[in-house]
Amino acid sequence: MGKKKFRPPKGFRDFPPDIMLLRKEVLSRIERVFQRYGFDPIETPVLEYWEVMAGKYGEEAENKLMWRFKDPWSDRWYALRYDLTVPLARYLATHSETPLPFKRYHIGPVWRHEDPQRGRYREFYQCDVDIVGSPYPEADAEIINVIDSVMKEFNFSNYVIRLSDRRILKAILEIELGLKDSIPIYRAIDKLDKIGLNGVKGLLLKSGLSPDDVGKIIDIISIEGSNEEVLNTIESKYGSSKLVKESLTHLRGILEFVEDESHIKIDLSLVRGLDYYTGPIHETVVSKPKIGSLSGGGRYDDLLEMFLGKKVPATGGSIGVERLIDAGIELGVFKLSKKTITQVYVVVMNEECMRYALDVVKALRNAGINTSFDVTRSKEEKQRKYAKKLNIPILIFIGDKEVSNNTVTIYVRERNERLEVKKESMIKEVKKYIP
Repeated sequence: MGKKKFRPPKGFRDFPPDIMLLRKEVLSRIERVFQRYGFDPIETPVLEYWEVMAGKYGEEAENKLMWRFKDPWSDRWYALRYDLTVPLARYLATHSETPLPFKRYHIGPVWRHEDPQRGRYREFYQCDVDIVGSPYPEADAEIINVIDSVMKEFNFSNYVIRLSDRRILKAILEIELGLKDSIPIYRAIDKLDKIGLNGVKGLLLKSGLSPDDVGKIIDIISIEGSNEEVLNTIESKYGSSKLVKESLTHLRGILEFVEDESHIKIDLSLVRGLDYYTGPIHETVVSKPKIGSLSGGGRYDDLLEMFLGKKVPATGGSIGVERLIDAGIELGVFKLSKKTITQVYVVVMNEECMRYALDVVKALRNAGINTSFDVTRSKEEKQRKYAKKLNIPILIFIGDKEVSNNTVTIYVRERNERLEVKKESMIKEVKKYIP
């Protein structure tokens, strides 16, 4: 059996320090972007009552992908968080004093019973931003601006933020095909990236649509051109529909309020799989690697009514940090060079020097410097090899000479420099070389 015996469950992962340090840095920088745009943090439990989650996501999610279980002590059904949006709606139902508009961010793990594959896990983190209380396009634009800023924060360049509006396809399907229930068609189109155009055609034919109707749907979702050209094409063909007109006005409003339109593409093949989306929707993809969407979101004006009993407009977006990191590592955006959080490693030459060395360690830590030392009483050579393996940038040597002279010997790895300084000057000198 060996190592296989102790592997985590399928779709779950361990994170060694180098990966974890990168994850923490990425999450911290995303959080700073969220805060820069005036979003405030909240947290909700990882568990919700099943009845809170049921009926919000759609048949496929709720029957195949949600982790749910019966508590053997209470006989109540529970579910692990599937996303951070429905918990937000539940949160607002129990915090009615929250002033609107409410701009919140939430960073935390969610769970889905997916078939694990590249960029897709059963436990993963989402980084969500939402605005509750505004029906206007500037709110949707604000979400897109945040997502665009996150991509720029990490120097991604080969990305596109796909933008559409569910109401357009809904109205066109009614006009062209007389179809009132668009959800099954949305679900088929949503698999376009996974199964390709022919696969989508096959699903639509299996749903009972005629080859003629399937052809019309494929034509609709294949409209190409610049953003304005696509909007104009839709307007010229289907502008008689009030819903189409409203949607086009809203999309043009979003484009007017975004800070940078260069990465945004109007794309009617974008539908998003979750049932609660009601209007504008968006997702971010990179041309390489083929890893799926790095972010997704949209407007969900009906969801809060299920909890609050009244209509409250809301819009949001979610960044999938797992795919962001996986794509970033492959593209060279992220490096795994950092092996430890330790900035200074104190090498203790012999046991007689330990008391003095501990005073040095304490002084460094009190100055806010991440400091470690050997606790296994290893030989000097083994301590140096250990520090080199972790790529710790600064070593401080403590031996009989340093104890006698009330000094420390500082070694700066990057410069290959060694200097002996008085103990009272140590902090000032070390801070010069901390990266």
